[in-house]
Amino acid sequence: MDWETRITRLLQIQYPILQGGLAYLGDATLAAAVSEAGGLGQITAMGLPDAASLRREIRLVRRLTSHPFGVNIALGMPQADVAERLRIVIEEKVPVVSLSGGDPSPWMAQLHSLHVVTLVLVSSRRQALKAEQSGASAVVAVGHEGGGHVGRDGVGTMVLVPAIVDAVHIPVIAAGGIADGRGWMAAQALGAEGVMMGTRWIATQECTQASPSYQTALLHSTEADTVVLKASLGSPGRALSNVFSRSVADREKKTPGDPAIRNLLRSRINKRWIHEGIEEEGFGWAGQAVGLIDRVLPAAELIRRMVQEAEEIRQMWGACNSTR
Repeated sequence: MDWETRITRLLQIQYPILQGGLAYLGDATLAAAVSEAGGLGQITAMGLPDAASLRREIRLVRRLTSHPFGVNIALGMPQADVAERLRIVIEEKVPVVSLSGGDPSPWMAQLHSLHVVTLVLVSSRRQALKAEQSGASAVVAVGHEGGGHVGRDGVGTMVLVPAIVDAVHIPVIAAGGIADGRGWMAAQALGAEGVMMGTRWIATQECTQASPSYQTALLHSTEADTVVLKASLGSPGRALSNVFSRSVADREKKTPGDPAIRNLLRSRINKRWIHEGIEEEGFGWAGQAVGLIDRVLPAAELIRRMVQEAEEIRQMWGACNSTR
C-alpha cells in the first residue's frame, strides 16, 4: 500500500512513523534501527553529557544507516547548552531537528535558513499556531496520554489532534497513547499525517540503554499504571507507577508546589531505574500506551507489525465503503 503523506515526503522516509525523544535512552543504536526500518529515528541530545558526545552519536548513526534521522533538543536546557548542541547539529548537517519543552522561535530562523526540517512538539492549539508562525516544518500534537512531560491543559490526543489540524496549514504528527497500527490509523482518521511514539520504543531490543527491570515493568503495566508528577509546579510529566513515583505523588499532594519535588526527580534518580535497574530508588517516564505493550520486539518487527495492522484496517475501511 502507498503510505505517502506530506510527512513522508518532508522527511524522505517510507512510513510516517517517528521515534520521539527519549531522555537518556534515545541513542544512535535505537535511532538507526528505526530509520533503517523505514521510520525516522532520533538521537536525544538531552541524554548526552556534552556536545562532543552528540557529535559521536550522529556519526555513529551514519555508520549504521544511510537513511534520514533526527536529533531531539529539549529547549528546557540552559540556553548555552541548546546553542552548543544546535551548533553540532548544523555542523554535522543533520536533516531533521525536533524541538520540545520551550519556545522554539529564537532558533527557527537559523535552522530555516539552512533548510533543516524542524518539528516542534506542542500540547495546545495556541502553541501550534505559534510554531507555524515561527516557521516550523510540522508540529507534533502531544496528547495528555503521553509519557514524560505533557501539556498543562490536560487535553487528550483524540481532541487535541483534530483541533490542531483545523488550526494550522503545516502537517501535523500525532503523539500520546499510540503504540500500534490501530493508533496510527486512528491518528490518520483525525487528520494527522504521521505518528510519533515514545514509550513503545523503550520496549524494543535496540533500546539497549533501558534496564531489563524497566522494560519488564512496561510489559506488566496497564493503561492505569501511570502517575502525573510536577503538575503543581507547572511542568506535569507522566511516569510509570511504582513505589518511588507514588511516594513523590503523595508528597506533592500533601505540599503542592513544593520546589523540593524537583530534586526528587532529577536525572540521576531517573537513571537509577532506567539505566541501573534499581526500581526502589528511581522512576521512569512512560505514557498510558504501556497498556498496549506486551513484548520487547526488534524495531523493524515493530514497524512491520504496525504496517500490517494498518493495511488490514485500510482494507476493512474499503470493504465498508463498498457495501454502502
